[in-house]
Amino acid sequence: MAGLTRLTRWYGAGPMHLLVLLASFALAGYAVERLVSDRALAVVIWFVGAALAHDLILLPLYSLADLSAQSVLRHRHERARAVNWINYVRVPALLSGLLLLVWFPLVLDLSEPYPGATGLSETVYLGRWLAISGVLFAAAAVCLAVKLRRTGRARRSTSR
Repeated sequence: MAGLTRLTRWYGAGPMHLLVLLASFALAGYAVERLVSDRALAVVIWFVGAALAHDLILLPLYSLADLSAQSVLRHRHERARAVNWINYVRVPALLSGLLLLVWFPLVLDLSEPYPGATGLSETVYLGRWLAISGVLFAAAAVCLAVKLRRTGRARRSTSR
């Protein structure tokens, strides 16, 4: 028991955390080994390209979009300022962008003929991505409205 306490104090977390961390490293190592053994140069080029594209293009773009959204909506109603509303925009935008990033050849109709694997033509993907994005933003808007309503009720009850 003293050894477990010493390990927890030295490591900073419990032994289960350490086991899960080691298992995830083993799984990641296996995935890297399988991927790199077939096409090492292609993986390195893809990884460096993805890091450069993220750091030089995507990070400035979504930082600018985030700052723009915050500055445009900064001077809103008092109840809206009481809630950290920006996350209700960030989360659906992130999920929508991630879906577009993964499926952009199909969404933008840039891929080779594709119906063999799915049985669908490429024309359905743009509409479905837009529908999913709309549902994500609508769900976030409903969650924000509920949060604003609760905040308003809490303020009214404390002011009485």
